[in-house]
Amino acid sequence: MTLKADWEIAGSPVDPDSNERLFFTEHEWETVEAATARIIPTDHDPGAREARVVVFIDRYLSGIDYIFAAADGSGFLKLTGKFAEAWRARMWDMQQTYRQGIRDLDAVARTNYNTDFKDLTEQQQDSVLEIYSGAPQPAKVTLGTTEAVTTFLQGTFDEGMAFFPALCLHTKQGFYCDPVYGGNKDQIGWKVIGFPGPKSLKDTMDGTYDTSPYFMEGEYTWEDLVPYLRENPFRPVGG
Repeated sequence: MTLKADWEIAGSPVDPDSNERLFFTEHEWETVEAATARIIPTDHDPGAREARVVVFIDRYLSGIDYIFAAADGSGFLKLTGKFAEAWRARMWDMQQTYRQGIRDLDAVARTNYNTDFKDLTEQQQDSVLEIYSGAPQPAKVTLGTTEAVTTFLQGTFDEGMAFFPALCLHTKQGFYCDPVYGGNKDQIGWKVIGFPGPKSLKDTMDGTYDTSPYFMEGEYTWEDLVPYLRENPFRPVGG
């Protein structure tokens, strides 16, 4: 038996330059934009602000219209029935998490600096995020050093997450996502890490985009590819 799902395509790719707010209030938008800009700050490379991560997060939280991009990048799959009900419930929970988290972040800012988070200096914002998260600001990451590789994948599932871990996850997703979702404007995130991504999702479907030239030839061990493992060898579970 063959199962066929006919998905209706709705909407269009998100405009990263849009300032239209679908979920956030103006204050929430500015607060989240400021916080993401401290999570991936602008230095010699563009950061979350330039990549328009706040647009990605706003659209993601807005409901069910910007969840799954169509394979050709022309728009988004329209969720119906139980799929729509499940995502609405999930988004409602995350919406409340963000609304309360922003209020709490402002409360910490006012307690320590007598003003809202978005109006603080960058140094003060870093301090507030440290207090709020209960963890020190991470050191700069330099690829290829043993100090940098202390954790691997965070994962992509945000259900049940508290505000700050969710904000960090969504900031990274918005910075590195396919631009169809509104973040990663002009492929900024990909360019920062040297990833030669496709010009559009359509290019991944018709063979236009090909990654084979970027594969390394020859025999390599994990220790060759990940210097950290030279001094800290991988131990299989039970090994």
